[in-house]
Amino acid sequence: MKRVAFKMKLNKGFEAEYKKRHDELWPELEVLLKKTGIAEYSIFLDPETLSLFGVLRIADPALLNDLPSHPVMQKWWKYMADIMESNSDNSPVSIPLNEVFYLP
Repeated sequence: MKRVAFKMKLNKGFEAEYKKRHDELWPELEVLLKKTGIAEYSIFLDPETLSLFGVLRIADPALLNDLPSHPVMQKWWKYMADIMESNSDNSPVSIPLNEVFYLP
């Protein structure tokens, strides 16, 4: 399994709402993510900068490229677009992070 990490940005004042929406993750989105091969997916918040740091494990990272075309993913992005930095297609502005250290 490969680890994939990325950062996103939350809009000010939406910390609790972001957590609430993820606590109530749609079952169909969870199924899609797991079907894609995603495991151990975590998102961390830096409350000082409102940066979100996502980390997940996946056997084949290329499978992540199929997610944007899935209707459930598009619906989730639209649902989240009002509380975080988003692109014109409602996808979150997501910046890949390079691993510089790992202690197994």
